[in-house]
Amino acid sequence: MRKFIDEMREQGLVDEIERPVSTRFEAAQMAVKTDRVLYFHDCDGKEAVMNLTADRRALAAALGADEKGLIRRLAAANYDGNLKPMGKLEMRPADFSELPVMTFYPKDGGPYITAGIVFSRLDGVENASIHRMMVTGKDRVAARLVEGRHTYVMHREALARGERLPIAMVIGAHPAVTFASCTRVPEGRELQFAAELLGGELPVWECPNGVLVPEAEIVLEGYIGNETAEEGPFVDITGTYDFERIQPVIEFTGMWTKENPVYHSILPGGSEHRLLMGVPYEPKIYRAVAGVTTVRNVVLTTGGCGYLHGIVQVRKNTQGDGKNAIMAAFAAHTSLKHVVVVDEDIDPFDPEDVEYAIATRVRGDRDLMVVTGVRGSSLDPCREGDGTNVKIGVDATMTLGEEEKFVRAGWDE
Repeated sequence: MRKFIDEMREQGLVDEIERPVSTRFEAAQMAVKTDRVLYFHDCDGKEAVMNLTADRRALAAALGADEKGLIRRLAAANYDGNLKPMGKLEMRPADFSELPVMTFYPKDGGPYITAGIVFSRLDGVENASIHRMMVTGKDRVAARLVEGRHTYVMHREALARGERLPIAMVIGAHPAVTFASCTRVPEGRELQFAAELLGGELPVWECPNGVLVPEAEIVLEGYIGNETAEEGPFVDITGTYDFERIQPVIEFTGMWTKENPVYHSILPGGSEHRLLMGVPYEPKIYRAVAGVTTVRNVVLTTGGCGYLHGIVQVRKNTQGDGKNAIMAAFAAHTSLKHVVVVDEDIDPFDPEDVEYAIATRVRGDRDLMVVTGVRGSSLDPCREGDGTNVKIGVDATMTLGEEEKFVRAGWDE
């Protein structure tokens, strides 16, 4: 992570915050005002970084790609990088008072770790994912384990055997590792995906409980057992509060840090949070749409919380391709709420250009698809009590055979 921060410094993209900053609200209030990297030299006496990949250009740079070609590169991933064993880590007792864990909003249930990557290991399979974790003690957190996701399933399986699930958490990993942990990949291939993104090989260390971790500023090991605690409220990607739940407690039994570690924190509901939630779904949508027509690009928009709104750019081969692309996008990302399909001449990264396509190429009686009573995102405040919602697809493409009606005037005709 430090190397990546230095690369951002060389490009003039880091704001150095030398003055003392509080972990309670103040750091969050500064991060929400900019997408630039914020490096805090004195965050309650510790070093910390926010907005590490808060814009698409920075994220693309971290993944070794250019912004416009990022999704095509990710869609071609094989998840086949190599792991290089580096030995075992020696731990000391865990103590969260040594870290600048932040409280972001007034109604937060407590201080939250938001950029901690949790590695879980069971039967030789290792999963990596990010969970929001509310600190409840010097060595304990209440972790939101989403039902049906891999960590949740592994935890249930361990409990069924009468065992605790061994885990490790890293804070301050390279952004490629963070991104890989946010991506739906073949089971247990997150570290291999990170290795692929970083050039083919990733050094890993073994914690005393057997869990493998990549290089990071901070490493903690522990277990998820039967203990539970109230977790929340917490602000999610929509900028609204998610409610309290009873969630599993992670007990940390050991801790390792670099000298003067740099703590990474992700602003809940901020640009980095939205990019890390949404961009991993873009290659999945890209591959799905490629199965029905020629796809050029996919963007989950910032205004759509990086998760609920998508723009799909295609080259139509038949008149029905726009609607087929809509259905493929909804199938690939079930939390997607609204999707707009545009032609190759429309820039999917430009909201004004997309609006132009809607204004000039859409007839409401012909080009809208409305699907009711379908599963939506649990994060959407307007979902029904049973979790269902309404999805709308907009085919904003030109009518095949009538392209001359839609040609925009210019000097390169």
